Amino acid sequence: MPVSRVLIRGGRVLDPASDHDAIADLLIEDGQIAACASLIPAEDCDVIDAAGLWVAPGFVDMHAHLREPGQEYKEDIASGGRAAVAGGFTSVVCMANTDPANDDPSVTQYILDRAAKDSPARIHPIAAATRGLAGEVMTEMAALCEAGAVAFSDDGRTIMDTAVMRHVLEYSKLVGAAIVVHAEDCGLRGSGAVNEGLTATRLGLPGNPAAAEEIMVSRDIRLVELTGARLHVAHVSAAGSVELIRQARERGLQVTAEVTPHHLTLTDEATLGFDTSTKMAPPLRSQHDVTALRAALTEGVIDAVATDHAPHAGYEKDVEFTGAPDGIIGLETAFAVVNDLVQQQEICPLELMRRMSTNPARILDLPAGTLAARAPADVVLLDPERCWTYDPAKGYSKSRNSPWAGQQLTGQVMATLVGGRLVYRNGDGVLFR
Repeated sequence: MPVSRVLIRGGRVLDPASDHDAIADLLIEDGQIAACASLIPAEDCDVIDAAGLWVAPGFVDMHAHLREPGQEYKEDIASGGRAAVAGGFTSVVCMANTDPANDDPSVTQYILDRAAKDSPARIHPIAAATRGLAGEVMTEMAALCEAGAVAFSDDGRTIMDTAVMRHVLEYSKLVGAAIVVHAEDCGLRGSGAVNEGLTATRLGLPGNPAAAEEIMVSRDIRLVELTGARLHVAHVSAAGSVELIRQARERGLQVTAEVTPHHLTLTDEATLGFDTSTKMAPPLRSQHDVTALRAALTEGVIDAVATDHAPHAGYEKDVEFTGAPDGIIGLETAFAVVNDLVQQQEICPLELMRRMSTNPARILDLPAGTLAARAPADVVLLDPERCWTYDPAKGYSKSRNSPWAGQQLTGQVMATLVGGRLVYRNGDGVLFR
């Protein structure tokens, strides 16, 4: 069988794993990275012209909700996988709050089987930390890891019982997996629908204080000190949480964190129009919090960008603000939204790619996030200057709940390759089956 060769010609190759940032050619052979050099002969190659583009490891989204099994009317693995590659994500880690919850190896295997058939992106399941996401009885972590789970989380719910959380962390050490937490004190949050503060008062809506997040981050960090386990804090939203994570890392604790594009760019004032596409958990917070999050991502206190892609049907969101479910879609807009940090010169392109690919892969021990020789050829080509208007109705997700609908964005995915195979090309769409 002839060797499959693809040459990506003349792009700005950004490989955070090797700190490489230079104009170069990238050669792919039989689904793997073969070479990166200034000028590679194009003999027997399919050539992709990348002049003026960034060439980077495919993005790794370590926090998404693909809804399958059980809520396929919102999203499924096929539609979510297509939205992913259209957004430059070659690997997507899906959360356990499906129906039934991913708390049994049979559910984990079902997800992987569906992904192998239906998704152009690589799908990695996170399993539930407790049965039924109820926060009471631990799942069989060893069996779930053997089935293919890459981490554990009751995301969307907090394990409020501190003794249970301690045991979850202790047992996670035995299987070498991270625990991903939705840090929020449920009692303190109460019925809060937006960030507690002036905006909540103006809206006349119940507030969710930043302290609800900060208190649980503090508790879980203390449990990491007790157990020596690995903790990953999902969708950090508050400045106080940033400081707690910074202090934990300075003490040498195994604590990592992610932030979403929406928490990096939107404040609670976006909710003033009662648009339910701005309702999420944790809620959008103040400008002070946004500023702290952007600085923390730039400094590396926050390791990764994750979408928290949370699709909902239109009729579910088209209700009174307090009755709408939390969450927005984000796979197809993530790069364009966080590219604002590059445009504002707050972070360099190489470091942004590190937070969107290399770091998420490292945290979850995934074989991704690098353009090293013999690595899987998962690659994204980006135009950082291209302006476009986002229309979720023309996207690949089944849902439309996005605060960026109709807005002009800067920075667009031009092509995505998974295992050396071109699965998305701007203008042609998803090229899969």
